[in-house]
Amino acid sequence: MTDHVLETEDVAIHYGGVKAVDGVALTLARGQIRGLIGPNGAGKTTVINAITGRSKLTRGRVRLNGEDVSALGVVERRQRGLSRSFQRTSIFGQMGVRKQVELASYQSGAENPGEDADEVLHELALDRLAAVTAADLGYGEQRRLDLALALVGRPSVLLLDEPMAGLSVQESNELARHLQALTTRRQVSVLLVEHDMDVVFGISDAITCFELGRVIASGSPAEVRANPRVREAYLGSAA
Repeated sequence: MTDHVLETEDVAIHYGGVKAVDGVALTLARGQIRGLIGPNGAGKTTVINAITGRSKLTRGRVRLNGEDVSALGVVERRQRGLSRSFQRTSIFGQMGVRKQVELASYQSGAENPGEDADEVLHELALDRLAAVTAADLGYGEQRRLDLALALVGRPSVLLLDEPMAGLSVQESNELARHLQALTTRRQVSVLLVEHDMDVVFGISDAITCFELGRVIASGSPAEVRANPRVREAYLGSAA
């Protein structure tokens, strides 16, 4: 069995003459956090949409746990262990915290949605807020709830699209600690799109940098940070 839970091969998404993503190959190892960085419009979210099945491939393949899932839809990929969050939270504001996590667990096909929901809420320190209406949560708590909705059903791969957006430094650091712990405790691998470079370089095992829909560098955080092309295209003097 391959050590890679996720692989993309020559993935491309073209809209007419626009090459949103072109020839992307990346891997995600078991228990790994891989950060995806690059300027706005570089293709990071498009790659996630391609992996999850929300965008149709122009060419290429996506493999999940060794299985070619390129022809499968979003729901089928979710059932096979591929989950994601979005730039905007997908919580239901007027529904209680536990109720919506249990509902998401049921929809994911978990054998015991109640137990699954309680376990995830405990993992993310949301159990004390189980009866609270989601709209009454603080923004940082809402982002953790959004992560909880993605975690139910024990996915093997979790794709996170800017989970720290709008968070304070303290809240970002807290969520980052949760992510690191989750990769071990729940044996989940994470593909992380995030603009907070302190977070990305602080918790990622590997980083892939995009520019204009193509991968321009991939490797350890130190290797990517030192790459001249990455520094010129994205990191600038902050590197």
